[in-house]
Amino acid sequence: MKDTIETEPQGQPAGRKATLYRMVMDKHLCPYGLKSKALLERKGFDVEDHPLTTREQTEAFKREHGVETTPQAFIGRERIGGYSELRAHFGNPLPEEGATSYKPVIAIFGTAFAMALAFSWAALGAIAIIPVIEWFIAIAMVMLGIQKLQDVESFSTMFLNYDLLAQREPRYGYVYPYAETGAGLLMIAGTLLWIAIPVALFIGTIGAVSVFKAVYIDKRELKCACVGGSSRVPLGFVSLTENVMMVAMALWMLFT
Repeated sequence: MKDTIETEPQGQPAGRKATLYRMVMDKHLCPYGLKSKALLERKGFDVEDHPLTTREQTEAFKREHGVETTPQAFIGRERIGGYSELRAHFGNPLPEEGATSYKPVIAIFGTAFAMALAFSWAALGAIAIIPVIEWFIAIAMVMLGIQKLQDVESFSTMFLNYDLLAQREPRYGYVYPYAETGAGLLMIAGTLLWIAIPVALFIGTIGAVSVFKAVYIDKRELKCACVGGSSRVPLGFVSLTENVMMVAMALWMLFT
């Protein structure tokens, strides 16, 4: 049962008054307290803010209300809870831990495309379709490589779940992020393509075959290592697209 608290002074319309208790100390300013306050204000509440400025004050508050964490928000006489509970109360809950999310991939490909447009405008003074596509793929390769390079150990572990070459030679999982990033950088620069093309063609082909086998033949449900070892993106179309793009880019540069 939720706690109750007296928070409505006379004359205050019911439902528009909120009280918030949050930690505000010299060495710790609770970010979720700030988020809770901002969320309540965006929803039109007059927030009565109660900073908890010492550990003793914070622990006393938690004992009094039988809670384990702060911040704690009250709307009217009802305790709603912390930031997560506030989000849920307003119909916008936070994603569950480990839940599927395509946001990292959308952010990477969207930013890569925007950068390709910017490159085209800066270099050519116009939006040229073919160069934009080339830059888009090369930039996406670099950005995806960066995600893997943040934690190569975690990436290589997740990669072993489905990559056929890495399963035969685990060290390939440690090489892959550097190969992808390096090939993308050389393609952006338009130099040393005799290195970039075969590297992209090799890792892209092995990757596409591995993903196709794991997902569409073996019917396995795995997480994709395409955006690093902490990825919540399901293995499937996204990873297959990443590898097919590398192969297509390599073949395009080879024949043009």
